[in-house]
Parts: sequence; structure tokens; C-alpha cells
Amino acid sequence: MHSLTSEYLSALRYDGTQIATLRALGEYQGKQQLYVAQSPEALKDLRQVAAVESTESSNRLEGVIVAPGRLKSLVIRNAAPKSRSEQEVAGYRDALAMIHESAVHMPFNDSVVLQLHTLLYRYMPQSGGRWKATNNDIIERRPDGSSRLRFQPVAAHLTPMAMTDLTQRYARALDQRLADPLVLVPLTMLDFLCIHPFPDGNGRISRLLTLLLLYHFDYAVGRYISLERIFEETKEGYYETLEASSQGWHQGQHDAKPWLDYFWGALLRAYREFEERVGTLEHGRGSKGDRVRTEILKRTRPFSISEIEEACPGISRDMVRLVLRAMKVEGLIEPTG
Repeated sequence: MHSLTSEYLSALRYDGTQIATLRALGEYQGKQQLYVAQSPEALKDLRQVAAVESTESSNRLEGVIVAPGRLKSLVIRNAAPKSRSEQEVAGYRDALAMIHESAVHMPFNDSVVLQLHTLLYRYMPQSGGRWKATNNDIIERRPDGSSRLRFQPVAAHLTPMAMTDLTQRYARALDQRLADPLVLVPLTMLDFLCIHPFPDGNGRISRLLTLLLLYHFDYAVGRYISLERIFEETKEGYYETLEASSQGWHQGQHDAKPWLDYFWGALLRAYREFEERVGTLEHGRGSKGDRVRTEILKRTRPFSISEIEEACPGISRDMVRLVLRAMKVEGLIEPTG
């Protein structure tokens, strides 16, 4: 669509910081392949934690919340859903698993997008896998009860044509090498969200498609570190940059820079976490992760992250958070605030 025309792509300019970020992401991609080749067994725990976090965060961004104990049963043990929220979580679990297992066989086209939406709604009373039949303006609801129009997506009757145009322009941009894949992927997600092709589930499908398209270019960090969790932890920036970059989209006069900067920053953060976490796994006993875990297991009363940091000098807050998330998934600790 509007972000993937040859004119729009050729007019994009990148500053020094953006170029350095893209170069760093390319370097991390190479390291990722090395880690996977050298430490396949050590990455099993990371994959499990990422699957739980991705399912939890992507749904929680849409206001869908499931109790931690049930979340683990749903995602890890494939438990049958018992409520509407659990039905939505289970659908995301299945769609996410299919991408992890079969991304190489899933091209970006209308059929795959509809298939993912069908999976997302497979446990729901209403069926998925159909483009919207009515317009769906994006409305912000304020705490005081007022509201405002954040964005007016493509009209319902134009949606099928817009989606076909999006997938075709994406394929053409790749074939003609009009931009780096790390530029095309976030721009494609921006266009997808501006089309807003489904009556519901657009945000979750966009995050699933982000993972899928990154897989196609061997940026597989989302298998080990949850991109959805990073989006949720920085959700103000996530929503604000999407809104900023959608202004003028219908006329092809939008500024993609805010969204590109945010997306690349989130991906870079994921790779940094991945490198730190895998480094911890490789070093075995006595590593930073083991020190944090040992300190946490000593505790018999509620504690704060700051207390763990003080007890483990030289270990970053990011590392402490990584260990806490892993132990939460394992059922060893429970957040109280």
C-alpha cells in the first residue's frame, strides 16, 4: 500500500543513528545464528518463556487477561480453554506455534493472513478468517468518558482490494530490492494496521505477522525473546509512534520515521536481551543468572527488584528481570504488584 510504493521508498532518508541501528541488527542476526548452532539445548527454556510471554502480552495489550497459573497450562500444556479470555489466548497460542513451526512455508499473502485470523478465533463462538463487513474507526476512550478518533482505516468495501495490493506491493518491493527487509517489515505492518482489515484482532494479527516476516529473513530473535512483551512494556511508544506515522497515510504523505525508530529500537532491545541471556546459559554454574536465581530462592518474604540488584552487584536490571520472568513461568515466584 502507501508505504510500499517505489516513490515512497525511494524518498526515505536515514540518519546516522538509523544506519548504525540497522548495522547493529545485522550483526546481531549473525550472532543469533552462531548461538543457535552452538547451544541448541540451552535455548529450550528461552523458547518456552518467550511463548508464554508473547501469548500473555499480545492479548493483554488488547485487554485480554488470564490468571498466571492458567496461562502456563494453556500455553505449555495446551489445556482446553474454559472462558472467553482463555479462548482468545488459546487461539493466539495456536497461531504462534504454527509460525514457529512452519514460517518457511507461510508466504505473506491473503490466504495466510486469513488462516492466522481463523486460528486466532478457532475456539470462539464467532468464526474468524473474514475481512471486515463494516467500517471500524479506531477510537481512543479516555478515562473521563470522552473519546476521540485516532485513525480512520480503509473502508470495508475496499479492504479486500487493499489487502491484495499490500501483499503484492510487498512482494514487488522485495523482488526489486527497493529497501532492506528491516525497512519493509515495519512499513508493511504500518500499512496493515492502517487498513485494519478485520472486525477484531488486528493488533494481534499484526504482531503475529511481524514475527512471521522477520522469520523469512532469519531475524528469529522472537523465538527466544518475546517481542510482544517488549511492545507491551513500551506500549506508550508503541501506540504513539503508530499514530504519528499514520497521519497523512491515505494521501501517501505520512512520516514513517517515528514508527521505524520505535520498531528498530524494540528489535535491538530483544537482541541485546538474547545475547545477555544466552551468554548466561553458556557460562553454566556461577554465572550471573545463577547468582540472581540463588539470591531470589533465599527470600522467604516479598522483595523488590532493587533489593535483588543490591544483593547482586555488577548484574544489570535487565538480567534480573530476565531471571524473574523465567522463574515466574516455572511457577517458582509470583508477582504481587
